[in-house]
Amino acid sequence: VQLQASGGGLVQPGGSLRLSCAASGSIFSINVMGWYRQAPGKQRDLVADMTSAGSTNYADSAKGRFTISRNNAKNTVYLQMNSLKPEDTAVYYCNAGIRGSRYTDRVDYWGKGTLVTVSS
Repeated sequence: VQLQASGGGLVQPGGSLRLSCAASGSIFSINVMGWYRQAPGKQRDLVADMTSAGSTNYADSAKGRFTISRNNAKNTVYLQMNSLKPEDTAVYYCNAGIRGSRYTDRVDYWGKGTLVTVSS
């Protein structure tokens, strides 16, 4: 199983970016898919996640500015980020809890990360 993230880049304060992350490989089911971020010198923190049923969870810093969504048929999760601030600068990682078959337990997978830089 692999998670491939894309969509990072350089954006000015107040701008928007949309991150995408697609899971591929031997996938029976995916429970939670989400996004975490890690700024230089800081720990990796949850930004937002979403269950397969559509329940969402956001960090306080993301509420009102970021929107997470999923396409379950494509095993893909998105993060729409609006009103970006310099403090949003970080490497963003996607995460997914995936079962490879009906006989296996859920395993947490991580993408390689995509850099988001918010700067003028």
